[in-house]
Amino acid sequence: MNAKYSTINLHFKFPAGTSRGVLLYKPSTFLILVKDGITGIGECSTIPGLSVDPMHTYQQKLDELCRAINEGKQSDTVDLSDYPSIAFGLETALLDVAANGTKCLYSSAFTQGKRGISINGLVWMGDKDFMQTQIREKIAAGFRCIKLKVGALDFKTELEIITGIRNQFSPNDIEIRLDANGGFSSKDALEKLHKLSTFSIHSIEQPIKARQFEAMADLCQKSPIPIVLDEELIGVEPEEKELIVEKIKPAYIILKPSMIGGFRESEKWIFLAKKHNVGWWITSALESNIGLNAIAQWTFTLNSKLPQGLGTGQLYHNNTPSPLTIQQAELFYMPEKEWDLSLLKL
Repeated sequence: MNAKYSTINLHFKFPAGTSRGVLLYKPSTFLILVKDGITGIGECSTIPGLSVDPMHTYQQKLDELCRAINEGKQSDTVDLSDYPSIAFGLETALLDVAANGTKCLYSSAFTQGKRGISINGLVWMGDKDFMQTQIREKIAAGFRCIKLKVGALDFKTELEIITGIRNQFSPNDIEIRLDANGGFSSKDALEKLHKLSTFSIHSIEQPIKARQFEAMADLCQKSPIPIVLDEELIGVEPEEKELIVEKIKPAYIILKPSMIGGFRESEKWIFLAKKHNVGWWITSALESNIGLNAIAQWTFTLNSKLPQGLGTGQLYHNNTPSPLTIQQAELFYMPEKEWDLSLLKL
């Protein structure tokens, strides 16, 4: 087997605002494996300020991995424990090789185009008009589960935006999920959660920054809105996983395979979630269609009934054309459509 990689910047169609700042582009590296004439591709996707992969040694680790593979060594001889995005890229590239380079990693009714995956409509942070425009577009497109980024605007404006939704749509019509990305302080988070609870909110992701175990556990116990852990799962040592689920006791956890080391690591979290009666769903982490495709196919096999966070494929000007498409708030794989991998410069 031979290995190489290619890195590109994915350019957002609009300034993508979060509580950690505004993203105009993000880098993605594509790990390319070739065996017996079959090419498998996996995406190593990182998000500045969120991914735990040490970026100052990132290229060195990719070089080490490719060198080991090209020398005939097993890929698992390279320690990727500190590089979850590379572990995810390797895992999915190997799956693609095993699938004869077809990008159909998990054959199912999804990859046959017969069934879709229910997804939420993601509304990015921005000024009030920008956010309201996104909300109208998502609802017009058939979304009945809307996920709003909060924690960056002034709280009064965010309440006004949510009030506008609830003035037009009841909880039976539109489910509202919130994502604070750790944007609330531990001092005033509970007060804000009580004010938000008047709008029948389904859940809120990561209201305060990660690694504040006692404060988060207290919030989960007292919050009138179910709390979801997201960043809390990133960069966690193996022995901490069950402690987080058991002691913090969230209502849900969100799994981003690129951020936590791939599908096998994600399945360990799902096992713990089920063990402790905690809900879960899957979210992409701003991957291109290469990574999103792998995550979506794997997600379908899990048979989750909740809307998933897999609607990010339309974010970029220069995304890889693929069989993925969104129709009436569901993500579909259309097998009659072909992949265009020219962007990757294979």
